[in-house]
Amino acid sequence: MSAITALFGEPTPAPDGSEVARALRQAASERILIMDGAMGTEIQTLGLSEEHFRGERFQGCECHLQGNNDLLTLTQPAAIEDIHYRYALAGADILETNTFSSTTIAQADYGMEDAVYELNRDGARLARRAGLRAQDKDGRRRFVAGALGPTNRTASISPDVNNPGYRAVSFDDLRLAYGQQLRGLIDGGTDIVLIETIFDTLNAKAAVFATLEVFAERGITLPVMISGTITDLSGRTLSGQTPTAFWYSLRHARPFSIGLNCALGANAMRPHLSELSGVADTLICAYPNAGLPNEFGAYDESPDEMAAQIAGFAEDGLVNIVGGCCGSTPAHIKAIAEAVVGQVPRSGLDTNAQARL
Repeated sequence: MSAITALFGEPTPAPDGSEVARALRQAASERILIMDGAMGTEIQTLGLSEEHFRGERFQGCECHLQGNNDLLTLTQPAAIEDIHYRYALAGADILETNTFSSTTIAQADYGMEDAVYELNRDGARLARRAGLRAQDKDGRRRFVAGALGPTNRTASISPDVNNPGYRAVSFDDLRLAYGQQLRGLIDGGTDIVLIETIFDTLNAKAAVFATLEVFAERGITLPVMISGTITDLSGRTLSGQTPTAFWYSLRHARPFSIGLNCALGANAMRPHLSELSGVADTLICAYPNAGLPNEFGAYDESPDEMAAQIAGFAEDGLVNIVGGCCGSTPAHIKAIAEAVVGQVPRSGLDTNAQARL
C-alpha cells in the first residue's frame, strides 16, 4: 500500500477523457481559467532537510536526495497535498502534479528510476484528492494536469561544446521515459496531459509521440496542454525557435491549449505571448514567473503587481488560461483569479491558416 492510499484511501477513478474535454471547453468558453502556481519555490519555504526528503522509506539510500522535490510525493505526501489544496482554495481550476522531474531520465541523478511509476501515479492521486477536497468545500470542479517536464537532457543540442554532434539522449530514450511517466499519471487519475517548460522542441515532440502512443494503448484521449519557454529577451526558445515556429512545430498534436511559462516575468513575456496568440488556432495559456529572481534567488514581485500585469493579458484578449510559475504563491494565484474575473476569454481561434515550411 502506498503512502497516498494509506493516508487518503483509494482514489476516485478519473473521468472519461471525452467528458473532461467537454467540461474543460465549456468552462473555458465562459471564463478565463486559472492554473495553480509554483511548486518548487513553495517547497523551498518548508525548510525540509535531507531526512525529510528520505522519509522512512529511503533512509538507506546511498544517494543525496535533498532537492529531489518530486520524491516528496512519496516521503512527505501531506505537505505536497497541502500545497495543492491551498492553490485550489486560492482559485485554481487546474492543479499541476508534482511530477516535473518524474522520468527515469531525470530521476537517474538520484538513483530513483525504479520509483518513477509510483511518483507519477501517487502525484496524480494527491492533486486529485486536493481538488476533491476543495470541491467539497465550494462546489467548484478542479482538473488535474499531469506535468511532463523537459528532463535534464536535450535531444537537439549537444552538452559538449567541443563535440556539437554529440547527444546525451535520443528521441526514443525520451519517448520511452515519457510513456512510462504518463502511464503512472493516467493510473493515478490525471485529467490533462501538460507538456511544459519546453526549451527543446524535439524533447516535446518525443513527449507528444509518447502521449499518442499511450492514448492508443489505453483507448483514451485526454486534453493535451503544451507550454514553451522563451529563455531570454531574444524571443526564442533555447533550441532557437520563435513563438510562431514553436506553434507550427507542435500544432499537429491538436492541443487543448498552447502557451508560455517560466524564465520571464509577465511584462517580458507579453510580446511573445501576443505573437503566439496571433497564430494559434487553439486556447492560449500563460503562467509567467513572479518577476525575475534577485541576487539571493528570491522573487520579489508582489501578488498585486503580478496580477495587474496578467490582467493586461486578459484585457487585450490574449489568453484563455492564466496562472503562475516560479516564485508565485497561493496569494499570487488568488490575486490573479480576482484580477481576471469577469474578463472575456480570448476568442480569436479562427486564425488565417497558411502553409508553413
